[in-house]
Amino acid sequence: MTTPRTDDRREIEECLYRYAWMVDQRQWELMDSVFTADGTIDYASTGGKRGPYRPTLEWLDRALAAWPINLHMIANISIEFPAADSARSRCYFFAPMGRARADGTQEVISNAGYYVDTFARTSAGWRIRERICTQTIMIGQLPPGYVIPE
Repeated sequence: MTTPRTDDRREIEECLYRYAWMVDQRQWELMDSVFTADGTIDYASTGGKRGPYRPTLEWLDRALAAWPINLHMIANISIEFPAADSARSRCYFFAPMGRARADGTQEVISNAGYYVDTFARTSAGWRIRERICTQTIMIGQLPPGYVIPE
């Protein structure tokens, strides 16, 4: 038997997964189905930008250009409902990034940490209003001379 909160949880989980797919596949046309119109993202812990979601995701697209292979995994999702039309979630992420080397092998680094999100129920469904990314682990090293784009 499903309850309204069970349906809400499923919809929020789907939004988290849609974010990962959007980033990995560079399907930026999905961003409005992930974030509220006033949504924000904070990638400062990764050496990245923070601000309104659209320009911040434009930055992310530039930052990931050198790493065409991405595979976000989302786990340990925890969701709370402080009010009827708002939710908070926390989940872990593991995000390997790869690119081909001249010799045909892959260069891979992985980021891991957690997202803390504030959600709002909109007329189109649950959307992220605020995302804070906290990177806690980097497996591997950025190549010598690599600079995260502005």
